[in-house]
Amino acid sequence: MNTIDDKTLTSLSKLLSLTLRHKPETLGLTLDENGWVEVEALLAGARAAGKRLDLELLREIVANNNKQRFAFSEDGLRIRANQGHSVEVVLDLPPMAPPETLLHGTATRFLDAILAEGLDKRQRHHVHLSESPDTARQVGARYGKVVLLEVDAGRMHRDGHQFFRTENGVWLTDAVPSRYLQVIA
Repeated sequence: MNTIDDKTLTSLSKLLSLTLRHKPETLGLTLDENGWVEVEALLAGARAAGKRLDLELLREIVANNNKQRFAFSEDGLRIRANQGHSVEVVLDLPPMAPPETLLHGTATRFLDAILAEGLDKRQRHHVHLSESPDTARQVGARYGKVVLLEVDAGRMHRDGHQFFRTENGVWLTDAVPSRYLQVIA
């Protein structure tokens, strides 16, 4: 069993996030079209970068990441980020009907622009939405004073917008026009 402090675990988790979502070249990796990379290649890249990361520790990070950002393939030989990529990947998620309402947390400083223009994916592949007020608040708190937006996801879906759900429960859509948004807190 690895005995490693929380600060190191957080640092390694951030390295995984950077590598598997944004800059695979950080560890000399190339993601396949679906965002997967061989576990052994990831571990070798981490070792070459002077990071203390072995398979046991990688499994611990994946299992205990509070946002469940990462997933192993069914055979355990590959790993990828569940969502949030800024590099081109095809997550290959099936479209599905969302709950009637979903939530999005943001900072109050962005509210006027969002209410005028809606939610846009920006440099990411999708807008991220949540069923949980706590999760939405945590996401929004990263950017400043939090405001929660309710998304009329059921109506959006009936109007032809597609939704996808990641393995860790994050709902994805291309954009949320302002007419589907309501400030709730």
